[in-house]
Amino acid sequence: MSLKKDKQKVLGEVFDDERVKSFLEMQPPAGVNADFHLLEKAYRGMKVENFDTFVKFFQEDGRDVNAVGPEGKTMIEHIVTHRLGNEYADVLKKYGAATE
Repeated sequence: MSLKKDKQKVLGEVFDDERVKSFLEMQPPAGVNADFHLLEKAYRGMKVENFDTFVKFFQEDGRDVNAVGPEGKTMIEHIVTHRLGNEYADVLKKYGAATE
């Protein structure tokens, strides 16, 4: 007897404004800066155009694009070390992230 899948694989999750804003509600692990945590989650979970929208909402919510993570680096310092991180770094710069 073979089992039928009850769910289809979802590719390319849709990120409307409400879905993007929902990332602002994520709670950080103990000892992690909340703003850094949100930026990291959005970076890892969104395409660059959605990330741009997220960072706009993030700033409107009074959050800090220069927040420091557990390793003592800002999100932009972390992203620029990634092979495909340049577009995301450009978004952070657009919203005032310090590059030095």
